[in-house]
Amino acid sequence: MPPGETGMPLYEYSCVSCGHRFQQHRKVTQRAASRCPRCNGRVKKLFGAVGIIFKGPGFHTTDYRKPEAKPAHDKKPADDKKADLAGAPASGKDNSEE
Repeated sequence: MPPGETGMPLYEYSCVSCGHRFQQHRKVTQRAASRCPRCNGRVKKLFGAVGIIFKGPGFHTTDYRKPEAKPAHDKKPADDKKADLAGAPASGKDNSEE
């Protein structure tokens, strides 16, 4: 462990009386600090914002994301039947007999 690190969680407290903010390393099983080191007033534990990134299946970004658009050059060529229908007359009859 680097110098100065205790391996215990660091908790932040604020004094209700004088507003002094301080931090203490405490064991998880140890009781929270109850008195301010400056004025001996009552303290409350502060909670800060924690950045979390969820990875893996089962989370919104992987399960509910819209499928990505494929580039035009990756599309399949039209079927032969579709190509034949494009050249046929709209009525479906051959107009050459009239």
